[in-house]
Amino acid sequence: MIHWDDLKAANEPLNAFTDFDTTAQSGKGPLEGVTIGVKANIAVAGLPWTSGIEAFRDRIAERDAESVKRLRDAGAVIIGSLNMEEAALGAKTDNPFYGQTHNPHRIGYTPGGSSGGSGAAVAAGLCDAALGTDTMGSVRIPAAYCGVYGLKPTRGAVSQDGLELVDAWLDSIGPLARSLELMESVTRVIANLAPAQVIDNIGLLENLGEVECEQPVLDGYEKAKKAMGAAEQFALPYPLTRIRFAGFIMSSLGLANSLKQVIADNPDGLSDHLKKLLTYGPKRSADDLAEDRKILKETGEAMSAAADKYGAILLPTAPQAAFSHADNAPANQADFTCLASIAGLPAISIPAGWTDDGLPVGVQIIGAAGNEAGLFELARKLDSQLDAYRDPETFLKHS
Repeated sequence: MIHWDDLKAANEPLNAFTDFDTTAQSGKGPLEGVTIGVKANIAVAGLPWTSGIEAFRDRIAERDAESVKRLRDAGAVIIGSLNMEEAALGAKTDNPFYGQTHNPHRIGYTPGGSSGGSGAAVAAGLCDAALGTDTMGSVRIPAAYCGVYGLKPTRGAVSQDGLELVDAWLDSIGPLARSLELMESVTRVIANLAPAQVIDNIGLLENLGEVECEQPVLDGYEKAKKAMGAAEQFALPYPLTRIRFAGFIMSSLGLANSLKQVIADNPDGLSDHLKKLLTYGPKRSADDLAEDRKILKETGEAMSAAADKYGAILLPTAPQAAFSHADNAPANQADFTCLASIAGLPAISIPAGWTDDGLPVGVQIIGAAGNEAGLFELARKLDSQLDAYRDPETFLKHS
């Protein structure tokens, strides 16, 4: 039984959920009794389907997205909609219309984004698991900042039905949970997984040092490298910051196209900040866009070749731990996470350690396309070595 008053009270300091479905009931199936929150850009029948946008505040979903329907059919309890970055373009979850979401490990700090409500709700135990969406890291960055587990599936592995898209080529619906076991159970419901291919080697990115990382992130990465054993290095053909910027341009262009009518009909329904972000793609010259697409194509090919050759690629998830909402988001947040999105590869973020003042950091392992099952097997081995998951309750006192 869900004690709704207690749940709403626990949510209040975090602002992870924006809407609850107090009529939610469990069904029968492999996820019977598992409570799940859903990011607000994924349709949940009867709940506001806002995508974090003021213009969509009164839009009510008429039916469940395919991924949500599969969860209900498996017995899960879909308890509500989760806060997110406006239109899923950004990585702080400081929403100008629906409020800031706070990290359960440090009130006043970001949970990451754009699936910040998903990461915060799972970390705080407000729900057992959550659905988020990942365009260039928007599941994995909140997983790392909030100290939980997050998966970006292979491109196309989870239906985009009922998803308010940023970019159809980059977007993936993916789960977050406090254990790999539950996250895999959710994944097996929303995606049809192929049999596991054993992974017995890993690749390491030669140009990792291009990105400035906080020392606890590097410490967690080094510990993961040691735990994984044999490894070979490979290089990408372009600087990581340039690759990430090309991905941002595609996101800006795709979202500007999909929100064109909203901007025309209800310009006050989007923040000035979002409207500015939506100008970057459309104002790009034809030559620059051609270069962006070339960079993304060649990067995707290089990442896919490395994943096929080595079986898995190890990277930090984000270059930093969570930071104060008062601070600007670092430009390099998605320098590592964008790579799996651009290549369409599955990637799992795992807790990898802690800063001296108790904020989590993460590492990610990227697998070959379609090998989520093998990636989960590898993730369990790595997770048992890192042993870095920590419940956040003892840190809620920090502010």
